[in-house]
Formats: sequence, structure tokens, C-alpha cells
Amino acid sequence: MTPADALSLATLVALVVLGAAMLLSTLRIIVGPTLADRVLALDLLTILAMGFVVAMALRTGFLLYLDIALALALLGFLATIALARYIFSRRLMQEERQR
Repeated sequence: MTPADALSLATLVALVVLGAAMLLSTLRIIVGPTLADRVLALDLLTILAMGFVVAMALRTGFLLYLDIALALALLGFLATIALARYIFSRRLMQEERQR
């Protein structure tokens, strides 16, 4: 087995595992009992998508995919911050209603 074959096999296994994890994360987003569970699953989905893009970059040799992964990381970070603020403001509104 040549190093190129080993890399091809490793990236194929990584893509399969990441794809399965993305499906499970999507299931948690749909079924999640609380909003916080859904936000964490969405954050996990973003991280898994970054890993998927990086594995594709290694498999194909296109380094442009790494820029896409970086943009996806920034977008995921901003989405997590926005959803955290939404949860916080929602909790404050519920506390004001109880007073």
C-alpha cells in the first residue's frame, strides 16, 4: 500500500464517519428536547461540516477548501453567539413576566 492509497483510505473513512455524525447531529437538532440542546447540536454540526470540508481538501488536493472551512468556522461562531444571546434574552423576558 502506497502512502497515497493510505491517505485515500483514511480520508474515505473520515468522510463516512463525519457523514454519520452529521446525520446524528441533525437528528438531535430536530428532536432535541430544549433549545439549548438544539444550539449545541447546531454548533456540533458546524464543526463536523468543517471537518468534512477539510477531509475533502485532503482527498482532492484543492487547498481552496481550507478557506471555505475557515469561513464556515467564522459563520458557526457568529451563529452560536447570536443564538446564545437569543436564549439569554428569552430567559430575561420570562423572568419579567413572572414578576
